[in-house]
Amino acid sequence: MYRTLPYLALFAATVLLQVFLFDNLSISVYLNPLVYIAFIVLLPLDTPPVVLLGAGLALGVTMGAAGINTIATLLVAFLRPALLSLFCDRENLREGGVPSPERLGRRVFTDYLLLLTLLHHAVFFVLETLSWSHALHTLARIAVSSAVTALFVWIIARIFTVKFPVRV
Repeated sequence: MYRTLPYLALFAATVLLQVFLFDNLSISVYLNPLVYIAFIVLLPLDTPPVVLLGAGLALGVTMGAAGINTIATLLVAFLRPALLSLFCDRENLREGGVPSPERLGRRVFTDYLLLLTLLHHAVFFVLETLSWSHALHTLARIAVSSAVTALFVWIIARIFTVKFPVRV
């Protein structure tokens, strides 16, 4: 990784935001933003898979919650290269850079962000519930939390990538 210090700061910022702010919000049963996935979303496009899985493991273990965060975050980190290949051409992936609305385009970045967020939240809330008796409740939690999380991750992405040129 060619920009280690900014990514360590992003890791610390997302974990601290999650632990001290978003975990303490009690707005609704359906609203549980998990913004720490911004770290995985914003890793460079050319990040090696081993580094990506290591970052996902470190993030999941740091967040705790009896392994649920770790499983969901590792799955997102594992599937991220395949999902990126759906949205970006090989030339873009090979050149690397930070995924951002300017780099990928607003529509592509939004689709990429929503898909990663929905995947993470689906795994997280299904494992948290471990029951099909509340399937509609779980689906509502996935939908509402994913929408709010995607909004906050979008804001974090705008703040994090403001200093980077488009082709970094």
